[in-house]
Amino acid sequence: MNATAQKFGDPATRIARCGAWTVLLRPRQPTLGALVLVCDEPATAFGQVSAAGYADLAEATRRVEAMLGTAFFYDKINYLMLMMVDPDVHFHVLPRYAAPRAFAGRAFADSAWPNAPDLAVDLALDAATQTALAEHLRGCWQ
Repeated sequence: MNATAQKFGDPATRIARCGAWTVLLRPRQPTLGALVLVCDEPATAFGQVSAAGYADLAEATRRVEAMLGTAFFYDKINYLMLMMVDPDVHFHVLPRYAAPRAFAGRAFADSAWPNAPDLAVDLALDAATQTALAEHLRGCWQ
């Protein structure tokens, strides 16, 4: 586990591992089901990821998209590789929604749709809802 994964709550927020990648529930949720996909290799630049790591990334993204599709039927998905603060190679994975999605008795809207996502937005999930969301996503992982 690297520093970036730890910052995003690994192992408590872990949804799954897929080869060289760890899928984490993003603690701050700009859109319902937002994730962080962290490379487990010692890479601080995308070009440092091994060939095997790139192959694992293809499988990880297929599985992430299948999971989020099953969980919430997203309309689009955005992968953001910003790496301005956290040093290890990682993506913020944001499912995007044209209409609100329901979960745990609440409706969640994508306030930035159809524009670029707004990472300053926080759906402010309480601990119980965040735990339920992580469990729901784990159950959708294939």
